[in-house]
Order: sequence, then C-alpha cells, then structure tokens
Amino acid sequence: MAGQAGRDLVVRVGDGGSPEAFSVVAGVRSRMIRLGARIVDATHADSAGAWRELAAHAGVKSILVSGDGAFRDAASDARLRAVFFGGEAVSMSLEIADFGLISGPFVVAELVYGGAQRGEATFSVRLESAGAVTFAAA
Repeated sequence: MAGQAGRDLVVRVGDGGSPEAFSVVAGVRSRMIRLGARIVDATHADSAGAWRELAAHAGVKSILVSGDGAFRDAASDARLRAVFFGGEAVSMSLEIADFGLISGPFVVAELVYGGAQRGEATFSVRLESAGAVTFAAA
C-alpha cells in the first residue's frame, strides 16, 4: 500500500444559514487529528478474576484537530478570527484526502499567528469538537 500525503486537509466553516453554506478558510499543511473516547470503568466486586471491565458506549467522545498553514485570503482569516473571538461553536467540515470528511460543531480553542520577515504570514489552529460529529470515509 502506498503512503498517504500528509499535507491535504481543507477547513471549511459554515455561515449558520439554512441551508448552511460552507466556505474554505484554510489549507492546513501539517496536522494532527486525535479521536478520543474516555473509558468508563465498570469493574465491581464480582468482576471475573478482578479484571477490569469497561462500560460499552458510556465514554465521552471528542475530536481534536491541530495544524498550521496559510489562509486563503484576508476574508478567510477574518472569518476564523471572528469564530475565535465570538467563542461560539460553528459548523465545520474538515476534508482529509484519502481519509474522509469530518463534519459537526467545533470551537476554535487556539489561534496563533506567525511568519518570517521575508516569508508569508502563517497560522496555527486547534479545533475541538463541541457536539455530535459525523464521519464519512473517502
């Protein structure tokens, strides 16, 4: 099996309308996606051999996406900045090539700006799920 490109993640932010329209705000060059599910220990006095038992489907699920890249334009920069300062959960669509599409409400937990004097302006972002998220495989 051939390796997957590590560069292909597109972040789209919804406008809150009905029907909702999504616009691309950024292409993320490097990324990390963490799918998490906290476990719930259901071990009790009668657990076989005192082995730990886990409650199925009882944990809290979450998705954390972090990465860095460059904004498409000033409008997309302004949109993501407004989401951060508004502190609201907004519908986002995260398209990951050869992986799938993650959609649902996210908050911008961290937004960092940077850049070299003779280079382009860059950003780093951390998005955290804020409700039910769907996944569609590529």
